Amino acid sequence: MMMDMSFSFALPWLVLAAYCLIVLRLTPQAVTPAQFFAGADARGAAPGLWLLVASAAITWIFAKSIANAADLAGAFGIWGGIGYALYYLSFVVAGIAIYLIRVRGGHTSLSGFLTAKYGAACARLFLIAVAIRLFNEVWSNTKVAALYFGAEGSGAYWTGVFFVTAFTVYYSWRGGLRSSILTDGAQMILAAVLLVMVLGIVWPGLLARGLPEIPASASIAGLTFCGLALVQVLSYPFHDPVMTDRGFITDPKVMIKGFALAGLVAGVFILLFSTVGLYGRAAGLSGGMAVAVPAALGLPVLLVFNAIMLTSAGSTLDSTFAAAAKLSARDWAAARDAPSGNDARFGRGVMIAIAVLGNLPLLGIYLGDRIGPAIIAATTISGTMVMGLAPIFLLSFIKSAGRASFHLAFWPGLVLGTLVTLESAAGVQIFPAWIDIGSGPYADDLGVNLYGLILCAAGYLAGAAIGAGRHPARQGKP
Repeated sequence: MMMDMSFSFALPWLVLAAYCLIVLRLTPQAVTPAQFFAGADARGAAPGLWLLVASAAITWIFAKSIANAADLAGAFGIWGGIGYALYYLSFVVAGIAIYLIRVRGGHTSLSGFLTAKYGAACARLFLIAVAIRLFNEVWSNTKVAALYFGAEGSGAYWTGVFFVTAFTVYYSWRGGLRSSILTDGAQMILAAVLLVMVLGIVWPGLLARGLPEIPASASIAGLTFCGLALVQVLSYPFHDPVMTDRGFITDPKVMIKGFALAGLVAGVFILLFSTVGLYGRAAGLSGGMAVAVPAALGLPVLLVFNAIMLTSAGSTLDSTFAAAAKLSARDWAAARDAPSGNDARFGRGVMIAIAVLGNLPLLGIYLGDRIGPAIIAATTISGTMVMGLAPIFLLSFIKSAGRASFHLAFWPGLVLGTLVTLESAAGVQIFPAWIDIGSGPYADDLGVNLYGLILCAAGYLAGAAIGAGRHPARQGKP
């Protein structure tokens, strides 16, 4: 028994050590400022199609996304997994929008486009929203990975948080976006192999037990979540620089093809992994399915799950650090000149700062069996706050739309998202019952997001009408 317990304790550390060795072999020792921010190779060449596909896909297969997909399928059946997979249509929405921004306007970043279309103040409001997103990415991914080292709040848990974060900061600090992209390719291959292993273990047991019976109320709640996903994909991708920064590093035609393939690959991955939740429900397990299922299946399965969580968490964290460096050193200042050594040094400092600050929420979060719902809530509430980005980007072809359109779309979404946050945190009902659409825990969110999106779009169009009245011959860039 003592040997088994000792091996069980050492297992995640052995996985972490192997993971670190693989990643260190892939990351460059030194990069130029251009490589650090744009991900090009030593000759200045942009990543190829399949490296872009692998990089974009694995950075959106977050550790928290894997946990969410399993938990949603466990709660709502197959509709829960489908609902989470629908979020990967974000790649299509973002790909089309970025393609038009680049081809029609010649812009090299979303912040550059916003500055030209709506003004520098609007662009900085957007960047603040993006920074909040990056902040949330740090704690939510280190949390999921650290749970495989020990129970939340334990010494092993905090040691896991430290080492996962510190190692990712180290290789991101050395190579920036170039390190992130190079490791993404290997991480995607590793994740795919691990997924096949997971399915090979879980599916025979699921087939033997049969699909779990899902009450009609739970199925309807799952369909409600699907509706929420379809509404949020119109705005959700634009506040995630982990995705959008990759939309500007290759030729536009390569980018849009790569984004479509990445969405397909990542969406199918998440849908397949959600069957872990179906297995957990069929087996009568409770709690976070991504932890409960491997714990029930024994050490070999725990090894595989530990590896897949480290891979997904690492791929998202290094992209988060690279995006934070670019946002602070390049986007905030609206820099148009070539990146300099000073830019890279400043970006590296920001990487360290967001790694520390981004983990501070873990000090005050002890949620027990609410871990899964809390992480899902952080994702959906974040998507609610930025609902106004949908018209800001998707209706930007309206030439008369300017600052007024931006503000009349951006602020209503932010206010509604804040109210949803307060409603969730305080456990009180703020929105009237009639706003609910569907049933279950996401009925309120769906209603707020759908009606809120209509409100934001109406505000944007009203701003465009105001702009047309003030400047009848306005010829703003799309």
